[in-house]
Amino acid sequence: MKTYVSPTQRPDTETVVAVGSFDGVHLGHQALLARLKERARHYRVPSVVYTFDPPTRVLTQGVEFLSTLPEKLDLLTRYGIDEVIAVPFTHEFAARPKDAFLDDLRILRPLALVVGEDFHFGRGRAGGLSDLKGVSSDVVALPMHSLGGEDIKSTRIREMLAVGDVEGASRFLGRHYDAQGVVVRGDQLGRTLGYPTANVRVPEGKALPLGVFAAKTIVGDVSYPGMANVGFRPTVAGRELRFEVNLFDFSGDLYGQEVQVKFWHFLRGEQRFGGLEELKVQLGLDDHNARKQLQ
Repeated sequence: MKTYVSPTQRPDTETVVAVGSFDGVHLGHQALLARLKERARHYRVPSVVYTFDPPTRVLTQGVEFLSTLPEKLDLLTRYGIDEVIAVPFTHEFAARPKDAFLDDLRILRPLALVVGEDFHFGRGRAGGLSDLKGVSSDVVALPMHSLGGEDIKSTRIREMLAVGDVEGASRFLGRHYDAQGVVVRGDQLGRTLGYPTANVRVPEGKALPLGVFAAKTIVGDVSYPGMANVGFRPTVAGRELRFEVNLFDFSGDLYGQEVQVKFWHFLRGEQRFGGLEELKVQLGLDDHNARKQLQ
């Protein structure tokens, strides 16, 4: 998959373009991508996703993001998109008039445009579907995708993660929610309790579910079952958010390696224990419950 940061970087050829933040690439986004690929096959031109980095609401509303740009690009590659234009989304870009955005689209020579039916763009969200028809005669506006009578939105997925509902988030995503990061040195407390953990550092602003979870950690090409804890570790008076994973039956050095953690099942919320021995007993129960969920 080819990637660019501006429409002017790609070859001067006809395309079919889908536009949106695609934060999380959830089931609604996947429906949009399926229609994009269908129109691209129809016209026999490349399928192009025009997206924003960071997602628009991350900049304008300060929300956390579901997928980093590398995670998003990995997902778009998996779904068979030919090209991605990931435009840096700044306050200056957000303040541009709608005509400037339409000019960007014209550069791509789109035979068709695929967007959500509530799509707006430009300063003050002044642009809408009728404006897009001045760029392409074939404008496909998909309705909101729903599951179980509930609209699938990135906002709703964030709400689920905030209360540890990784299963609900996974249903809306069509896959297990995951986070990628680099293993850094921690205080090695877990090792003294018999449950060594890898301290995973993710980019600032990445949405993480709070609590203890059954999880699978991908190291290279190998998937290891285990547990993940996201929280402040109140038993040891922790003050900063930590993201730690324990890999079952693993031996080796993970420091400096990039890992992918897939959240499988919520086990419990974060608790304050009377001491390390009480915590160790609970970790044994968590281990047992996680293994059952991951069988």
